[in-house]
Amino acid sequence: MDLNADLGEGFGIWRLGDDEALLDLISSANVACGFHAGDPSTMHRVCAAAADRGVAVGAQVGYRDLAGFGRRHIAYDFAELRDETIYQLGALDAFCRLFRTRVRYLKPHGALYHAAACDEAQAAALVAAVSGYDHELPLLCPPGSVLAQLATGAGLRVVAEGFADRNYLPNGSLVPRTAANALVTDPEEVAVRAVRMATERTVVAVDGSVVPCQVESICLHGDTPGAVRCAELVRAALLDAGVTPTPFA
Repeated sequence: MDLNADLGEGFGIWRLGDDEALLDLISSANVACGFHAGDPSTMHRVCAAAADRGVAVGAQVGYRDLAGFGRRHIAYDFAELRDETIYQLGALDAFCRLFRTRVRYLKPHGALYHAAACDEAQAAALVAAVSGYDHELPLLCPPGSVLAQLATGAGLRVVAEGFADRNYLPNGSLVPRTAANALVTDPEEVAVRAVRMATERTVVAVDGSVVPCQVESICLHGDTPGAVRCAELVRAALLDAGVTPTPFA
């Protein structure tokens, strides 16, 4: 099972989360590419640290929306979203190459992640970007989503993702971030949920029902309160359950 986290989400002198501490615990790093967060110096620093630890780097591409942290929906023209995705991929890949590695997968961020899960036009733009840039790049996205379906149809590898620190609705979708119970903040509960995802491929929804969760990668958000403690407990719990965090790419 892969264990991923969103990293490099600071900007300029402002830092969000403890990237270095999380890189000691995870197997894949979703690195912001400068549109929703991040900047060249941050990308350089995180790529260097990831390469030093053998952590796979993925491009976490987002809307061009620093002020909204990429969590506000934007209606994009197909070609513009395709090209801005390629632009972000190329920027991060340049820093990876400094350390004799490369971008190993793509994951949409925030509002783009949710839009591509159900919006065929935005999902198609992401698929076109990956297909044109590097057909071997996997796409990390929700299982059964529109993005997953279009990517599979285009011959791309799809890696299904679950969230140990987010609550789920009975239909298998995430509780919206606008809701009070969107996040799971108790580190011990997050660890229990991660082990369940890894061993039983299920998750308990907010109404207590058990929902299938067939995933290959578990995400922890770097900006969640207590993210490092969560990652420590999740990694330890997975190892205790006989599951070694390993990059999927």
